[in-house]
Amino acid sequence: MIDIKEITDLQTSTVDRWHKEPVDNKYEGFLKLVCEQHSFNYLLWHEEDIARSRDVTDAEIARVKRSIDGYNQQRNDWIEKIDDQIALIVDSSEIAIDPNAPMNTETPGCTIDRLSILALRLYHLREQLERDDVSEEHFDSVRKKIAVCRLQQDDLSCSLGQLIGDILSGKKRHRTYRQFKMYNDPTLNPYLYQAAAKGPGKPHTASTRTSESVTAP
Repeated sequence: MIDIKEITDLQTSTVDRWHKEPVDNKYEGFLKLVCEQHSFNYLLWHEEDIARSRDVTDAEIARVKRSIDGYNQQRNDWIEKIDDQIALIVDSSEIAIDPNAPMNTETPGCTIDRLSILALRLYHLREQLERDDVSEEHFDSVRKKIAVCRLQQDDLSCSLGQLIGDILSGKKRHRTYRQFKMYNDPTLNPYLYQAAAKGPGKPHTASTRTSESVTAP
């Protein structure tokens, strides 16, 4: 029902294609969700590259920061959509779940997100092997990183397959974990709702924030 190799092949092939063509989503069903989530990691990766450049204007950095926040929010929203779909599959299949079945600390959606980032990292590491302005030591370092990333990709793929198999056989429970990102929510980010209450043009004063609002974003 959910093919792990199809997921990793999608992530690898789309990263390659999107570097030549606009971001798209040609998939259906579960893979459509995977591709959409993956696309926000792709967009986020390249905005973060710009954010670390030292030759862009402050205005461009501000624009990039807002883009990063937006893409990161969408990235997390689509992790939850992937997990919601798995929950729907479990419910619709009327799987008998062992009442004592354990839960993983990480959901399938979170693992798929990690595999997405690994596909991006591997692509950009392979790019390094095409440079003609670096030393052999640089190439050796990159090759070692690629080997580690491939091992991690294999390990995560295997673990994801086992987890989804256990969920669909009732050996593990599944639940979508809501991340409730606060920084983009005008009702939860103190800076946003206090600034709105003061009105335009009025200075914002620092407020006491809970530990959750400091660490959650």
